[in-house]
Amino acid sequence: MIAKQGIFVARAYANDEPPKNENQGETVIRTRVLCLGLGFVFGASVLGAQSIGAQSNGPAKSKSASESVKAESVTINMPEGMTKDQADEMLKELKAIHQLLDRQVAAAARPQAAPVNDKVNMSVAPGWYSLGRDDAPVTLVEFADYQCPFCRKFHSDTFVELKKNYIDTGKVRFVSRDLPLDFHPNAPGAALAAHCAGEQHKFWEIRDLMVANAADLTPDSLAKYGEKLNLDMPAFRSCLNDKKYNTAIQKDVTDAGTLGISGTPSFVVGRTAKDQIDGVRIVGAVPYSVFETAIKNQLNATQ
Repeated sequence: MIAKQGIFVARAYANDEPPKNENQGETVIRTRVLCLGLGFVFGASVLGAQSIGAQSNGPAKSKSASESVKAESVTINMPEGMTKDQADEMLKELKAIHQLLDRQVAAAARPQAAPVNDKVNMSVAPGWYSLGRDDAPVTLVEFADYQCPFCRKFHSDTFVELKKNYIDTGKVRFVSRDLPLDFHPNAPGAALAAHCAGEQHKFWEIRDLMVANAADLTPDSLAKYGEKLNLDMPAFRSCLNDKKYNTAIQKDVTDAGTLGISGTPSFVVGRTAKDQIDGVRIVGAVPYSVFETAIKNQLNATQ
């Protein structure tokens, strides 16, 4: 899977989730490595270029265009100008990827609750954070991980159009639920931060900030976002430290599993009802047209 030049070859997959079978497991695993691997190759090139630029006023080095560095079964060719420390850091990250692959292969053997894109029904609970009219004929529920790049893709590419055409027009109610994935270390804290900000009526504001900054969700960053929104910071920090909403977040995770949902973003689109939502499951940051078709089908079913 790792080529001599450190470039990974994989097929794209539009959500973060453990694999459901051998073939999909290979797809998901390869995609994660592709995202990380290409980042390392790009980073190595940038670092190499910066180092060369910094040395341009000094004497030329009398060394070959690249050097090879080995760690266990991984070999990378260092671009000219890359330091050994930089190469060692890359190798540490590659080793971490290797460990992730081992975990994903083990996860592939676990049975899943249900196939994707199937009919589902979901109980409705009070207190869900939602946008749009409560009596909108259709409800769209998102199970999200704030550290998930595909969730960010959904919100940047698709959600704006859905909000304009369906949520703001009273046809769809949008509900946000949590599914922090275990390989995203900052996702649970971000989910907790959203609920804690919600106590101060700033759930959607901090949610938007965290989705847009999915790669920057450390505890310090969460505090920075709270300050930016003028939250009562002692109350916000107390809520975070007490992990006040962990039970509610875990309930979302459990419900997702019951629905056969294990990756993010995943959605349920169905007819709005008092006690439950009957609809279909959509998995991944799929194109706008997929949501539009599902919504129109549900709207037609309510007539």
